[in-house]
Amino acid sequence: MNDNQLYRYSRQIMLPQIDIEGQLKLLNAKVLIVGAGGLGSPAAMYLAAAGVGHLVIYDDDSVDLSNLQRQIAHHTADIGIDKVVSTLNTLKNLNPDVNVKAVKAKLADETLENEVKNADVVLDCSDNFATRFAINAACVRQKTPLVSGAAIRFEGQVSVFTPNKNDSPCYNCLYQSGGEELQTCSTNGVISPIVGIVGSIQALEAIKLIAEIGETLTGRLLAIDGLTMEFNTLKLRKNKACLTCGELTQ
Repeated sequence: MNDNQLYRYSRQIMLPQIDIEGQLKLLNAKVLIVGAGGLGSPAAMYLAAAGVGHLVIYDDDSVDLSNLQRQIAHHTADIGIDKVVSTLNTLKNLNPDVNVKAVKAKLADETLENEVKNADVVLDCSDNFATRFAINAACVRQKTPLVSGAAIRFEGQVSVFTPNKNDSPCYNCLYQSGGEELQTCSTNGVISPIVGIVGSIQALEAIKLIAEIGETLTGRLLAIDGLTMEFNTLKLRKNKACLTCGELTQ
């Protein structure tokens, strides 16, 4: 760690839970972020600012005017360009030391498997069940920690899944595949700050996983109601009959 890095991250390093050792873990870590929208934007920005050394971002969409109300990695001048390009530029302006791999593509199949395998933590910032289930299954197979977030209207949810650790459930234990499709912001609306809250919590959980500090949301679902400002935590149990991580799949 050079003098500039020591100064840049000094407010984190002075935390006894982080210190030099924790900061070095962050600098050496690789985080995969699936989605560069409302959740992926704040998550990526905080991880870059915190000094996570390698960020891999996948998204196949381009910036639209309607995105700018909540997707803070993108700016008015970015309308029409790829979201991954816009995000890359924002992160490099924020912290040029961070190594960012930005790919315009849907992450699936063998590429998904390889990216999950090579990541220390995966952040699911996507907006559809098919992608969420595919990410979850790859994380279970590769035993890679998964931080899942969702936001709609004034509501948000965050959970952490750590395959083969602490008797952790997986995303499929919580939501059954083949169910109703996720409600989307384009059809139901979303208040701008709620995605920032959820994405920021996802970044914090990723940092805790990498630095091996605190108590993560493994086995718990954090539910946020922005209208009443109530935060409720629900305990989650591993489903032994789960088609992804259950006993019959082991």
